[in-house]
Amino acid sequence: MSFAAELQKLIGKGRVRMDDATLEAHSSDEWFASHRPDAVVFAENARMVSHVMRFASRHKVPVTVRGGGVGYVGGCVPVRGGIALSLARMNRILEIHPEDGVATVEAGVVTGDLQAATRRHGWFYPPDPASLKECTIGGNISTNAGGPRCLKYGVTRHYVLGLQVVLPTGEIIQAGGRTHKNKTGFDLVGLFVGSEGLLGVVTQATLRLIPHPPARACLSAGFADERHAAAAVQLIFKKGFLPSAVEIADGFTLDAVRRKFSGTAEKPLSFQDDGPVSILSLPHGQAHLLVETDGQRSSVRAELKALARLLRTAGALSLDTAETEKDCERLWELRREFSRALKSTGLRKLNEDIAVPRSRLVDLFEFAKKLQRRHGIRAACFGHAGDGNIHVNLMVDDHVRRQVIGGEHALNELFRQVLKWKGAITGEHGIGLAKKRWWSMAIGPDARKLHERLKSCLDPAGVLNPGKFVGK
Repeated sequence: MSFAAELQKLIGKGRVRMDDATLEAHSSDEWFASHRPDAVVFAENARMVSHVMRFASRHKVPVTVRGGGVGYVGGCVPVRGGIALSLARMNRILEIHPEDGVATVEAGVVTGDLQAATRRHGWFYPPDPASLKECTIGGNISTNAGGPRCLKYGVTRHYVLGLQVVLPTGEIIQAGGRTHKNKTGFDLVGLFVGSEGLLGVVTQATLRLIPHPPARACLSAGFADERHAAAAVQLIFKKGFLPSAVEIADGFTLDAVRRKFSGTAEKPLSFQDDGPVSILSLPHGQAHLLVETDGQRSSVRAELKALARLLRTAGALSLDTAETEKDCERLWELRREFSRALKSTGLRKLNEDIAVPRSRLVDLFEFAKKLQRRHGIRAACFGHAGDGNIHVNLMVDDHVRRQVIGGEHALNELFRQVLKWKGAITGEHGIGLAKKRWWSMAIGPDARKLHERLKSCLDPAGVLNPGKFVGK
């Protein structure tokens, strides 16, 4: 604890906290792992971050950087104690420049706030993780965050033009710039995007913006089962459509929503979370597709009609369409309830964000059913059908030992099968702590050695986010 007093002298007493409430609040994320830091530092600019990193490297004090703390893999859990470095106070939108199509922001800016600010200028920052009202740009860059709109617009890395990064040794570097094309030296921006806080502290980002589509439309369709819904996804692409989002959900997920709100497929459900009450009907059947398209108003209207005809041809049992912003949000409310509804079952939700080739969607749903039968647990699958990034949620009753053991075996089998299909054990959440056990299975030995060499080169003292999948 002596280092905390030195830190207070270095960057100011009001920026270093050691009270129980603050330490506890910075000990975990949305995953179950928790470990208190010895001190929390609230940095206010890159210079302060530099001072902290120089101090930490000199005294061998672990540093774990924290954004919104809403990750799902324990990435910001300070498992070695030391300093939890919060960037929450670095939350300024420094510039929105429509003429250049860029925004420059500090790492602590909340993603949803940036989206709202750019939209007021008629521009668009597309990455849309589910936690966009809470997660920060720095955290999004750390995990290369995605979301439903990845299908058409890509993930976070496609929008990062330049970064200000504080290295573990304290140097402040600029990578990339503010032009939309830049091939000057190595792709250092690409090195830091998705590095999970292991190679440097992102303090500022220059992001690419695009014009905001003037119109959007949505279709919510129910199908008899996942096979029919997945076939409809393939048909959408085969016919030449590129929606902005295509989301899929299985029967167990739909039933969880029905149980939570005491509704049926025929009975409207009332939702009242952060906004006004809206009424919608759950789709019929045991599988759900949500399709969104955007662009010019006339083309969106024509595409909506064509997609509706296509989904009916593909066997949709029910179909609900929306053309206004309000009605589109009404359809998205159902999608946003999936995770909360699964949690309300009382079962522990092992949320795995695996990614498979899109042609394997049916195989994945069938494999999840096999895991259910083999291990006596339930599996709920929903997510981004357009790019094959599906959230497979293994639902475990912690009071039943057989299910607890079965859940662990099911995780192993799931990851092994996904890799056999040339998929990935994480599509957007990252490795963190949660998937550390499977890191060596997912990446070959030479690639792992390269990760270690990069880590040692940039962080020779091994102080930045230690205890995760690279480093000690």
